[in-house]
Amino acid sequence: MHNQSVDSPPRASEPRTAVRAAIALALGSLLLLLLVASDWGPLMTLDRVVARTTHGWAVEESGLTHACRILTDWVWDPLTMRILCAAVVLWLVLRRSAWWTALWLVVTVAVTSGVQQAMKAAVGRERPEWPDPVDSAHYAAYPSGHAMTATVVLGLLLWLLHHYGAGRTWFRTVLVVAVFSVTGVGVTRVWLGVHWLTDVVAGWLLGAMVVALAVTAHERRHP
Repeated sequence: MHNQSVDSPPRASEPRTAVRAAIALALGSLLLLLLVASDWGPLMTLDRVVARTTHGWAVEESGLTHACRILTDWVWDPLTMRILCAAVVLWLVLRRSAWWTALWLVVTVAVTSGVQQAMKAAVGRERPEWPDPVDSAHYAAYPSGHAMTATVVLGLLLWLLHHYGAGRTWFRTVLVVAVFSVTGVGVTRVWLGVHWLTDVVAGWLLGAMVVALAVTAHERRHP
């Protein structure tokens, strides 16, 4: 009798893991939303303290603030993330003939944009206001669109690399860049005074939830 290696778990475990992750992330997102919507004192105090502290640093450190603006407006901007997504879609179609996966990626990123805009309109949270702002932003604050979009696009890119068997060195390099980028975009949004800390955390949680749900859908369609 052939015994399955413990080093090669069945692929069926991947959808179950993704579902569990999606449920946990959804619960975390819901809890944070309820706390923000109810203006829970301790959390609002934390937001204000972090915002005041980082804004003070941003005003004093003009060079670093300028670098943050370049990163958030050009490198980690949602438009840049969507251009990266478009490049991956072309690779999937032209190099892999993976039409369904390409469509899955496009739909997931489009849904992400729709979800974040709907939540911004529903929550209607005001952005931080400063007498001496170092940057500006439009629309409501919650959740951070930059943080959510970067989490979804880079999270899906990492999963696709895993799915198509990328080499360990290549995968780890992209993983480091992705983690740095997702963390960095959140930090820059708070540093520039255009988001509260909880806006960014919400973007991370919702983005990770979308990735988990998208992976679940893909695995069910192509086990």
